[in-house]
Order: sequence, then C-alpha cells, then structure tokens
Amino acid sequence: MITDPRPEPRSWTTTLHRWYTVAWLCFGIAPSVIGLRDEPGAAKYLAAALLVVLCLGYWAVRVLPANPVLRPTGYLAVLALILGAMAALPGGGAALLIVSLPQFWIFGPGRRVPIALAGLATAATAAGAVVASEDFPMGPILFTVGGYIAAVLLGLFVGRVVEDGEARARRLAAELAVAEGRLAEAHRSRGAAEERERLAREIHDTIAQGLASIVVLAEAARADGEGGSRQLTSIERTARENLAEARALVSAGHDTGLQGGSFADTLRRVLDRFAEDTGLTVEAELPDVDLDRHTRVALLRCAQESLANVRKHAEATTVSVLVAARPGAIELEITDDGRGFVPGPTTGFGLRGMRARLAELGGELTLTTSPGEGTRVLATVPAEE
Repeated sequence: MITDPRPEPRSWTTTLHRWYTVAWLCFGIAPSVIGLRDEPGAAKYLAAALLVVLCLGYWAVRVLPANPVLRPTGYLAVLALILGAMAALPGGGAALLIVSLPQFWIFGPGRRVPIALAGLATAATAAGAVVASEDFPMGPILFTVGGYIAAVLLGLFVGRVVEDGEARARRLAAELAVAEGRLAEAHRSRGAAEERERLAREIHDTIAQGLASIVVLAEAARADGEGGSRQLTSIERTARENLAEARALVSAGHDTGLQGGSFADTLRRVLDRFAEDTGLTVEAELPDVDLDRHTRVALLRCAQESLANVRKHAEATTVSVLVAARPGAIELEITDDGRGFVPGPTTGFGLRGMRARLAELGGELTLTTSPGEGTRVLATVPAEE
C-alpha cells in the first residue's frame, strides 16, 4: 500500500481549541491571579488553590485520554461550582465566567448538557457576586446573565454550523465511496475486456490459424485421392501443434511456438512448413537477432498471420521474408507477388490483432498493397541499439 509521506493536516477544531486555551489563560486565569496579588487573608490562598484546581482539571480533560473516572461532564460541573466560589472570593467574578463559558460547548455533549451546566455556572456566579457584595450587584448580575444568553445563542449557531458541515462531509464521503466503487468496477470491466481481447487474439493467431490450415490440407488431400499421404502427415502435425497451443493457453503459457532455438530458427521452421504445405517459393533473409520474449512472440504472430493471409487470399507464387536490425528498431518485412487488394477503413481481426500486439511494444504495422501489385507487410518494434 502506498502511503503519503507528508504529515496529516491539523484539524481546524484542534487549532481553535489551542487558540481558546491561550485566550482563557490570558484573559481568564492571568487577570484572576493578578487580582489576588494585593489581597490579604486566607481568602487569597483559597482562591489561588481553586484556580490551580481549575487549571489542572482543564489540562486533564484536554490532554489525558477519556476514562470512566475523569469525564468532561464531571469537569464542567466542577467548573460551574468553582466559578460560583470564585465570584465570592478575590480574583473571580463575571469576567472569569464569560471567558470560561465556551468550555461548556467545547467539552459538553449535545445541546442540553452545555446549556444546563452553563446555566448552573451563571447562577452560581450570580449567587457568589451577591454573597461578596454588601448590596445587590445589579450590574454584574445583568452582565453575567447577558453573557450566558449570548453564549447559548452563539453555541447553538456554531453547533448547527458544525452539524451541517459534518452532514455535508458524510454525504461527500458516501458519494466518494460510490464513485470509487464505480471506478473499481470500470477497472475490472476494462481488465476483463482486455483479457478477452488478448485471449481472442491468441486463439485467432494459433488455434484458428491451425484449424484453417487443416481444412486447406484436407481439401488438398481429398483432391489428390490416393496420393494424399503428404497432406495427411501435415494435417496430423498441425493438429498436434494446435493441441499443444490449446494446452498452453489453458495453462496461461505464452511461450508456445518459441521453444528450441533462436527467433530466426523458429521463424525458419514456420517458413519451411508454409512452403511444404502450399508449394510456394519462399525467399528468406533471417539474421540471428537478439530479441526479448514479448518481441519474439509479437513478430512470430505477425509472420504467421501474414502467411495465413497469403495462403487464403493472395494467389501468390513467391513470398519474401526479411528480418533486419535497424538503429533503434527491429523490422520484419513480408512481401508477396499476389493479386493485392484495395485497403479499406475496415480490416479483419488478424490485422487488428497484429497492430494491437505491436502497439503494446511501442511498435507499428505498415500495410502497402494495391490490385495486381502484391502486398507488403512491415512490422517495426523498438529495440536497443
């Protein structure tokens, strides 16, 4: 499996939580600590202890993994009580509550729990302000309640935005999964089609051509009457070779017809068989060139298909076969002196198969023919110089 070496992008919620932590420490905890500096008595130390507990609780919820003992809901309940106590002690009050209200939405599940616990913290802060004041502190209480209402409205709005974003993300993920499934199915279908094309090409170039040869030889043997032993021998040999081809295809073999000797030796045996079966004159120039297996198979199949076309359609008397190593390329040229034809936009499966084989190797097939002028087939494949 291929993995992306780049680090995963940081979640926007993680970045937002970090910025909030900095803001809470700077505008909530730090002012409370500064406010305790000049306060006398034990109340200062109690308020400092509560601030320490508050910071430790926040750190534990943010950093430590969730466990049954330490739950965010429990921390929020403790936060509400500490905010109420701090309102009655030095260094606390409505400002600390306002800065701490976002925590109820950050750590609280759903909507009801944050609203309820934030309401508890607001009520506790208002009660603490009343205890700490000699008269009823209307201003701080109104500020506290107003901050609570604003926090609830903002929390509901942000929650709706987050839910809509998550729903959109789930919808996009589902659409992506469907698209990936369709793409995988398309790849499977394409692979199956390519495999069918490959098998059809192999069957056409091997078994089908052999059966066609058997038919031609059988017709010749029947025409000879009592003197058809040579054709019968060729029929038996061709049938055995086709049986070997069929077994190789079933076992997914690809070296059929190439065992024993070089490419030049193999092609020379094919030409000898062709000359023996057809009685045509075959002129060959076959230097011993070094080819990889795929190139050997492609050129051999091109030669077999071209010779089969000569036998079936050309009415030729002479066939010339030339193998040449050019700079950066190997060429196989097959020329006959037959009747030729007018090339059309549509060609048979054999020519399409030859072009497909050569295209897989980066090569090409050139067909030159005209009525009465014979036919020239040139197969070219790239090769190292």
